[in-house]
Amino acid sequence: MRNLLEEFKVNYGIRKPTILGVRENIFTGSVSSLAWFMSAQEMSFVTLGQRVLANPLKVRMHYGHPDVFDRFWFLTRGGVSKASRVINISEDIYAGFNCTLRGGNVTHHEYIQVGKGRDVGLNQISMFEAKVASGNGEQVLSRDIYRLGHRLDFFRMLSVFYTTVGFFFNTMMVVVMVYTFLWGRLYLALSGVEDYARSANNNRALGSILNQQFIIQIGVFTALPMIVENSLEHGFLPAVWDFITMQLELASCFYTFSMGTRSHFFGRTILHGGAKYRATGRGFVVQHKSFAENYRLYARSHFVKAIELGVILIVYASNSPLATNTFVYIAMTISSWFLVVSWIMSPFVFNPSGFDWLKTVYDFDDFMNWIWYRGILVKADQSWETWWYEEQDHFRTTGLWGKLLEIILDLRFFFFQYGIVYHLNIASGSTSIVVYLLSWIYLIVAVGIYIVMAYARDKYAANEHIYYRLVQFLVIVLTVLVIVLLIHFTDVSALDFIKSFLAFVPTGWGIILIAQVLRPFLQSSVVWETVVSLARLYDMIFGLIVMAPLAFLSWMPGFQQMQTRILFNEAFSRGLQISRILTGKKSNVDT
Repeated sequence: MRNLLEEFKVNYGIRKPTILGVRENIFTGSVSSLAWFMSAQEMSFVTLGQRVLANPLKVRMHYGHPDVFDRFWFLTRGGVSKASRVINISEDIYAGFNCTLRGGNVTHHEYIQVGKGRDVGLNQISMFEAKVASGNGEQVLSRDIYRLGHRLDFFRMLSVFYTTVGFFFNTMMVVVMVYTFLWGRLYLALSGVEDYARSANNNRALGSILNQQFIIQIGVFTALPMIVENSLEHGFLPAVWDFITMQLELASCFYTFSMGTRSHFFGRTILHGGAKYRATGRGFVVQHKSFAENYRLYARSHFVKAIELGVILIVYASNSPLATNTFVYIAMTISSWFLVVSWIMSPFVFNPSGFDWLKTVYDFDDFMNWIWYRGILVKADQSWETWWYEEQDHFRTTGLWGKLLEIILDLRFFFFQYGIVYHLNIASGSTSIVVYLLSWIYLIVAVGIYIVMAYARDKYAANEHIYYRLVQFLVIVLTVLVIVLLIHFTDVSALDFIKSFLAFVPTGWGIILIAQVLRPFLQSSVVWETVVSLARLYDMIFGLIVMAPLAFLSWMPGFQQMQTRILFNEAFSRGLQISRILTGKKSNVDT
């Protein structure tokens, strides 16, 4: 330490250092494969990354690591901390911004290192990355980044961008491009342009463009800095072996999932603001997390988005002429399906005892109790309604433009209905706008039936049960009668009902999202209770969709042992008894 403090007397460039950067040693990597992924990612940043940032880029900041500050220099230049807990939520890096803006010098030294533990559970890691991503979203809006962009030279400006907010911006753009690609392909398929491009002989250029494969290896290239760092630290062959081992332990799923976390919270903070501190606990977490807890954490950031992309891929497969060629469809959509599967299954793959059948049954009961709990003044982990309102907190801090942009983004869900209804057999090939307008009758009737059933349940289910059953019977009879009449007098087919479901369910979700934005105007009206009730139904459906593959894998034999071996592979190789950690039982000691 004495040698490190002597560095304050040495000129690095034209100035003496004001922050002495120190490398770290992440010692929690052997807890599980998840902790290994996180520690490897952190190790590449706190060693190779900061080494390059300090020299030659000269843009190393302070990132919350065990750096040594020149206290007297900082006290006379505004201090270390910042005042706002919202825009300065990533308070560490603002010390580096402050140092760079005021002519300080930040160095990095390799001959001393400090041990540090990182988060070892997926929920901890996700909350930490959500906090960092939200903090970077606030940095985009801060005056510090504005001043750095104006006062640094061109090369240092680019270095600052790509090592701070630029990384999160690029991550968000990758996800946006996936959305743009899939929505564009869906539009081409539903509008008939794709079919025309394949059949037209005079448009070979467009046809060749449409047939290009879209394969982006999401989550693999993020591991490239780790390979370089491990090559420097341990050698090339051990680095390659570690990379192969990581892929076998589903590292790509983890990094793809983390990419979704960063892009969601970074984009939402830029759009609406309102970043907040998220306590991760930093504990030694290897216990099983319930399905309801995972759903609360990842419903809006991963599950709903993955279901949306999955519906797009299914609708595209049923309407695209390219889907008739199985190989072309698989080659074109395999990376998108990988994204969908990673965002849905990662919280359970990396959850200890995630595929245990008994725990899955208990989790299902707990999830349904949480959905239908109607208490007041309770926490979000007890009541769905409390959690649902908390998920809308960012609308309190947003402005008019944020709300308008949110509504514009939500309008994309109406495109499903507009595109699919013209492909139904009942439309008989008509392209009139009347077909689209008449399709809203289906949606209005469906919502009306749900309102009638909900009203009958609340009024008659407890005391006058026979009336509730009578209402159910009448609704079922009328529904069957309408279906029979449609089949007899129109060209409707059984496939039309499935397509209609894929068309109108996204429309209802879009209406709910727009209603959330307009909550100040709707909350005092009778419409709001219907919105809350429909939102509860949608969240229950989303939860069941997410739980379906989880229940199947839990029911299949062997997956639980395989998942435990993947998650705790390093611990297994050292002979650690994982079952005792998971169950929390103490070994019997003879006295």
